[in-house]
Amino acid sequence: MRVEGYVFSIIGVFAVIVDVIYWIYSKDPTGTAALALTAGMGFLVGFYLLFTGKRIGMRPSDLSNAEVADGAGELGHFTPGSYYPFFIAASATVLVSGFIFGIWLCFIGGLMTVFFATCLVFENFIHPPVPED
Repeated sequence: MRVEGYVFSIIGVFAVIVDVIYWIYSKDPTGTAALALTAGMGFLVGFYLLFTGKRIGMRPSDLSNAEVADGAGELGHFTPGSYYPFFIAASATVLVSGFIFGIWLCFIGGLMTVFFATCLVFENFIHPPVPED
């Protein structure tokens, strides 16, 4: 993960340099803000990858003498399918539609979005997956 962390950190540094040059020559606040957000996201992902890489150690794919079989095995539990992303998108649409039709619709859409996002996060705790034997 160290290489990936350095790549994203370099992207963040590059975006900062381009952001400063862009601000000096254009004085455009919108583009400057977008480049600043790009730099922030590059640093955020880079920091996360470097921090996680130190915590979990080297992966089999990071070793120069690794075989394909070294990376075999269980990688973790991933939910095979869920309907909650559809409901989150639909309720977020209701939330955004509230800016057009009335602020009351924003409250309803916001509550629905928070509810379905919470359901998505706790999906495996509410309905734990059945182990396959």
